[in-house]
Amino acid sequence: MTTPAQRRFARAEAARASAHAQPGQAPAGSNAYELMLAKLYDDKRRLKEVQSIERKIEVKRELLSDYDSWVAGALEGGQGAQDEILVTVMVWRMDVGDFDEALRIAHYVLKHDLVLPDQYERTVPTVIVDEIADAALALQKNGQSFPLNLLRETHDMTVNLDMPDQASAKLHKALGYELRAAGKLPEAVEQYERALQLNDKIGVKRLITELKAEIAQGSA
Repeated sequence: MTTPAQRRFARAEAARASAHAQPGQAPAGSNAYELMLAKLYDDKRRLKEVQSIERKIEVKRELLSDYDSWVAGALEGGQGAQDEILVTVMVWRMDVGDFDEALRIAHYVLKHDLVLPDQYERTVPTVIVDEIADAALALQKNGQSFPLNLLRETHDMTVNLDMPDQASAKLHKALGYELRAAGKLPEAVEQYERALQLNDKIGVKRLITELKAEIAQGSA
């Protein structure tokens, strides 16, 4: 457990390292960055030894607070340096279901075109959309809801970015579900139809038919 003084120091060091690095380049020569990166690699090794996905999530939740001060400083003073710590924390936040914080980091990551470590094998926009859409669809499959504002935010920040159509289709399907639940039927139809355009196997044809019937019945 770090003390308030240690957290303030870490935040200041992160801001300093990020501010002095060139856009797109890691903060070379920064002892603070190298130390935090070494911790990240140790934590990744620890996670690799855990086989249970559920337990991995628990461990990530335990570890994430160790990076809060670094993230705060990097976002505060950053000029777009390639920061492996920051992008990894963004993904871990999504893994543990903290999508508000993940998207807060994602705005910075996308603005500065930061990239993920090779292990993820996907671009940043694809990971963001995949993870959030999958989480939403999993809840919706069980009759639960996912915050519509987070789905809209995800869409708005990635709509003009390149990614596989399948990823975009999932996000539009998730949006359609929440818009329908909110009583915004015409908007829901638009989202479902866009999902179908992107992936004809996304499973929304029946939903579109049902919604159009509801809309017609309501205007009759």
